[in-house]
Amino acid sequence: MMSSSIPRALIISTLGFCFLKAFAADTPPLEWIDPETGHRIVRLSTEPDTESLYFNQNAWTAGGDKLLITSPEGISTLDFKTHQTELIVPGSKNLSGIVVGPKSRQIYYVRQTADGLVAYATQMDTRATREIGKVPGGGSLMTVNADETLLAGSFAETNGLFAQEPGEKKGAMMLRRVEAHQSMALFTLNIQTGELKTFNHSTDWLNHVQFSPTDPSLLMFCHEGPWQMVDRIWTIHTDGTGLAKIHTRAMENEIAGHEFFSADGKWIWYDLQTPRGEDFWLAGCEIATGRRLRYHLARDDWSVHYNISRDGSLFAGDGGDSNGVAHATNGKWIYLFHPENTPKKPNPDGLIQTGVFRAEPLVNLSKHHYHLEPNVNFSPDGKWIVFRSNMFGPAYVFAVEIARAQ
Repeated sequence: MMSSSIPRALIISTLGFCFLKAFAADTPPLEWIDPETGHRIVRLSTEPDTESLYFNQNAWTAGGDKLLITSPEGISTLDFKTHQTELIVPGSKNLSGIVVGPKSRQIYYVRQTADGLVAYATQMDTRATREIGKVPGGGSLMTVNADETLLAGSFAETNGLFAQEPGEKKGAMMLRRVEAHQSMALFTLNIQTGELKTFNHSTDWLNHVQFSPTDPSLLMFCHEGPWQMVDRIWTIHTDGTGLAKIHTRAMENEIAGHEFFSADGKWIWYDLQTPRGEDFWLAGCEIATGRRLRYHLARDDWSVHYNISRDGSLFAGDGGDSNGVAHATNGKWIYLFHPENTPKKPNPDGLIQTGVFRAEPLVNLSKHHYHLEPNVNFSPDGKWIVFRSNMFGPAYVFAVEIARAQ
């Protein structure tokens, strides 16, 4: 019998560490039950250095049968039932802006060519590929709208690049970039004709452009830079009208970012800290009404990125290490968040309403290095959370089952 003087948490943590260590030098397991959480984890990819997409880029077909992943060879599809992968777009070093169309099973992406950046579409089942049009300037990651008529992004009109200099920290680079006040604009590309339109010309740093999943004309974008210096989250229509700020900072050192739409397009959600590194929330703004809802999180439950299930009932997070903004002491987990104490009706006075997240750890990421962000997203059926991890050395794509293993 184990000594009662040994803390149970220490025993479980040691078991989890030994489990991961046993596989670290060999091929990672294809499936296991996390000994600390009781949830089943499946390794979806077989090739080392394979990754899932960024948390706000759609990687799923509408039916949920295939998931888009990237590898050293290029862009591949992964059959979510058989876990078989198929290389669809060869070449990885010159590809960016990858996203799956919400209806057509088209893969949209940007390729660096001798003529500059060019947008393409490839049908994942037939591999039929066609050029859409040129992306202006140093275009950023792109997004596709709900009816697949437009691609969109941001670009520097002076075509200037702000690369991180040797030895320069990311924060210093971002400060240098935002203070340069480089001329930028948003753009759309017509998927059928390749027609380019530009709008919202600005000297703010424009980034992270995202189309609403339901409104084909609504874009969300950010004013990039050190978060405590910018009111980051904005929306605008593709004709350049309706520019609106979603969140205004109200205290010194407040930050908000890593914004994303709910699947029904009604809400914008984002990481909010009041102030930075001290008090943690996932905040939401209902686009049509301006209603505001905030869920409180404990320090160790803060995550680099969050996401929401298709039905809006659950949230997920990818945790963070001690070097993150929360400086968590035990934050290296894939989390499932259960919203609690959610107000049932809007506040008639328009005041901010609050609830809390009950955090359920799903995957122990104690061996994961957060220079690779896990970037959680829900499967369309709401039964799995997909993420990427280097917990076994190279990066692989994994999925954890939301239901606890029997």
